[in-house]
Amino acid sequence: MESIHAAFVSLIISFVLVWIGTKLFLPVLHKLNFGQAIREEGPKSHQKKSGTPTMGGIVIQGGILIAMIVFTFIVGKDLLFPLIGMIAFGAIGFIDDFIKVTAHHNLGLRAWQKLVLQIAAAVVIAIYAGTNPDIGTQLVIPFSHKLIDLGWGFYPFTVFVIVAVTNAVNLTDGLDGLCAGVTAFVMIFFMTAAITVKDPEIAAFAGAVVGGCFGFLRWNSNPADIFMGDTGSLALGAAVAVTAITLRLQIFILIAGFIYFLEALSVIMQVTYFKATHGKRIFKMTPIHHHFELSGWSEPRVVTVFWIVTVICVSVAMLAIF
Repeated sequence: MESIHAAFVSLIISFVLVWIGTKLFLPVLHKLNFGQAIREEGPKSHQKKSGTPTMGGIVIQGGILIAMIVFTFIVGKDLLFPLIGMIAFGAIGFIDDFIKVTAHHNLGLRAWQKLVLQIAAAVVIAIYAGTNPDIGTQLVIPFSHKLIDLGWGFYPFTVFVIVAVTNAVNLTDGLDGLCAGVTAFVMIFFMTAAITVKDPEIAAFAGAVVGGCFGFLRWNSNPADIFMGDTGSLALGAAVAVTAITLRLQIFILIAGFIYFLEALSVIMQVTYFKATHGKRIFKMTPIHHHFELSGWSEPRVVTVFWIVTVICVSVAMLAIF
């Protein structure tokens, strides 16, 4: 199967499955009373979202998984590496979400517990990637066709990339449709890159993620009927990171996924400045999407602008690789 066919077949299958699956899953979540608790420190306008069903990431992962099973059945090749990476981080998010919904508060795993689990999963992924001759320890340099070999430095670098990206994507999941939309556009970049280098397996996986995100947006756009939860955001973050690693395009995450970087950087800057100045703030609230909300922007406006910025950044990333 050609890469472009693999990508779009997987995209369509995942899109349909997640669209329909989310609709069917919503009554189950309502019956289980798996509603999202909203943190009191967040914007006051978000308090009305309390109780919205969460853990929609289960359906996103399910749609992607089934699309990949169909792809494997047709082509005869498996996609265990990116799937295992996605599911491993999705499982961490599931544990975190499950603790939250059963205890009915916004505190799940402790930060150190989540970090330890993430690092452990990232180490396994890094070792597999670095010792796999089809992936190796090289990276593509943006705006050139040159490769740089990190050698042993590849392993700590890859662990950092995976943990940083998954948490940055998690931070982006703070407004209706923001994370799903941004991630769909970012994965369109990686899908296009995989099609270009004639890698049908990764093209199919990236396409399935794109389809899953767009299918979920039907129910997650403002006003959201369901949230993806950490089950979804950590899984999507891992999908972005592992796809980039497989294509040797880790550095391109900074370009295509600039919004992720901006969200994470705003939190780091805010916390650092707050501690250094004993209580002063740079932004009204972080992650930065909340700053714009508190500056008078409506939630749909913030999301739309961030989507547009991502499309522009993805276009720049295209120029940087081709």
